[in-house]
Amino acid sequence: MGCMQCEKEPPKPLYGGSILMTSAEAPTTVSAGGKKLLMAKSKSAPAKGSTLKVELEKDTHYALSAWLQLSKSTGDVRAILVTPDGNFNTAGMIVVQSGCWTMLKGGATSVAAGKGELFFETNVTAELMVDSMALQPFSFEEWQSHRDESIAKERKKKVKITVHGSDGNVLPDAELSLERVAKGFPLGNAMTKEILDIPEYEKWFTSRFTVATMENEMKWYSTEYDQNQELYEIPDKMLALAEKYNISVRGHNVFWDDQSKQMDWVSKLSVPQLKKAMAKRLKNVVSHYAGKLIHWDVLNENLHYSFFEDKLGNSASAEVFKEVAKLDDKPILFMNEYNTIEEPNDAAPLPTKYLAKLKQIQSYPGNSKLKYGIGLESHFDTPNIPYVRGSLDTLAKAKVPIWLTEIDVKKGPKQVEYLEEVMREGFAHPGVKGIVLWGAWHAKECYVMCLTDKNFKNLPVGDIVDKLIAEWKAVPKDAKTDDKGVFESELFHGEYNVTVKHKSLKDPLVHTVNLDSKSEATIKAKE
Repeated sequence: MGCMQCEKEPPKPLYGGSILMTSAEAPTTVSAGGKKLLMAKSKSAPAKGSTLKVELEKDTHYALSAWLQLSKSTGDVRAILVTPDGNFNTAGMIVVQSGCWTMLKGGATSVAAGKGELFFETNVTAELMVDSMALQPFSFEEWQSHRDESIAKERKKKVKITVHGSDGNVLPDAELSLERVAKGFPLGNAMTKEILDIPEYEKWFTSRFTVATMENEMKWYSTEYDQNQELYEIPDKMLALAEKYNISVRGHNVFWDDQSKQMDWVSKLSVPQLKKAMAKRLKNVVSHYAGKLIHWDVLNENLHYSFFEDKLGNSASAEVFKEVAKLDDKPILFMNEYNTIEEPNDAAPLPTKYLAKLKQIQSYPGNSKLKYGIGLESHFDTPNIPYVRGSLDTLAKAKVPIWLTEIDVKKGPKQVEYLEEVMREGFAHPGVKGIVLWGAWHAKECYVMCLTDKNFKNLPVGDIVDKLIAEWKAVPKDAKTDDKGVFESELFHGEYNVTVKHKSLKDPLVHTVNLDSKSEATIKAKE
């Protein structure tokens, strides 16, 4: 598969080369022909002379960028940062070609100070050339301040609210209290059918989230487990519940490319029968929910699995995207995949391979004008935060909305801390347009991550979600208009209820103002 971006000449290194340029032991990384850092057939142990020695600091994120080219063929290249604690950290992996340069962006975190090493390995017999390489250190505080700057730019705006009395004159020194009530950055969660029977679940879910994804209820194995017996009653009721609370719904999913997730009857179909069954499923589910969904996950996990491609050919995914768009042009159409940002050691869904597959779908005849999205499931064990950011940077080059669609973190002593880090990283990235958690609640047990106990009392993981929800719609306290009746501030995007109190007003004024798409609003007392 080709790469998204392959340049004839490598650009200058990011961050001016950073610590690699100042390390006395490191070979110079910028040269006309690129540095030959890895000889043929090197496995995980670096070939002699192909490692870069680096001094690493304690509690520091390292962002790596490098332009890579192979002397022949195409292969996967992995960057390894060995930290002073002896850990071999995969800092990134990409598809590299001969004849042009491809950029790897990633990194790793060092929790200890001391000597480290950086080297590359590849799965093909070829010489690897590296150019314009940079390894930039960021203390955790610096990393967070970069996020804060990005949030201020991407998620907030300078707003101006002018308040007039009933006589038309401005009201100086009026007290304002603001509450965000709608719109703004979409934050959602997986919804399970138990919500239909448990009022506490309904209250807990609907008071927090603005987006819902049904965990399993829209999937083919839920709506047509037995051939020709289609059941939509449960997902219909779940959709109606979401609509009652103005919660947007992601359609999940039209098809799932995993062989093990097909019903027995589907697995046994001949190719002509499968085509017929797929056409029926696609037409019925997409028509049934037409106009009611913000997204469809069209062909789930089509980088790891290929049930439909194996049966119908390489353009199966592209064809399904095309047919879904014909029946409903409202939803954004997503690829949805795991390990693209979670696991740099999984070669199947690497960011460069994700982009290549997306490009293949986009360039299929008739598909150029479709609305596309990049769905990243985000099922984490131990997140590599610099790799997450580097991967999001790479994926953002496609210029389509990125959503983190199924965030969870495995149980462990740092589960809460890791979840907070992943959510903050997503919220701060300009390419990310929404976040959905995968806290899929069941009475017996949750899928991987429970946000509450059985009585819908928050667990520590739920508390961190609530903390971030509150933080991401926080408003200034003690807000007042100036002598011109104007209040100016930086607010998170969204729709706000504004309550105005002033000595000239008998009762407080309450207005809803849209500061999601607009940045100015006027509030006037009725005469």
